[in-house]
Amino acid sequence: MGMLPVGRVSKLFGRKGELLVNLYDSFPADFKIEEPLFVRIDSLAVPLFMEHFERRGRSGALLSFADLDNEVRAGELVGLELLLRERVPDGEAEDDEIYMEDLVGFRARLTDGVEGEIEGFEEGENPLFRIGLQGREVLVPAVDDFIASFDLTRRVVVFSLPEGLLELYTE
Repeated sequence: MGMLPVGRVSKLFGRKGELLVNLYDSFPADFKIEEPLFVRIDSLAVPLFMEHFERRGRSGALLSFADLDNEVRAGELVGLELLLRERVPDGEAEDDEIYMEDLVGFRARLTDGVEGEIEGFEEGENPLFRIGLQGREVLVPAVDDFIASFDLTRRVVVFSLPEGLLELYTE
């Protein structure tokens, strides 16, 4: 599933992270605020979840993203293109979609060159990967924010974990 360019962040608006956005014609009329928008940072598609979205005319919008609640953080997005996941037309199957449980058996590359293997996936309210790492089991939240990249051919997942997470498992 590809990414569709739908707008560009034009400038800051206010002091609480609000942004003015120029919307492209490709921006869907039936857009729902629950859908994440993406930006490319270091060639990775980073999801952004909105707290507020207000159309301004046909080709503009005022919006704010969760966790970007000040001018400095939101200002980093000015000039970046906004993307949406391309939608699959009704009646067509999505045969290339990857689910978290599909990553079981992949090699896991963690911070500082530490490697292990994804040994399991625990579903639930807070899904987790069980990663075998140097003779111990480490639980890592199965969220897009912690997956920096993955290579289906080489069966490798590169994680970008918050500082201190692995230290929870040291004795």
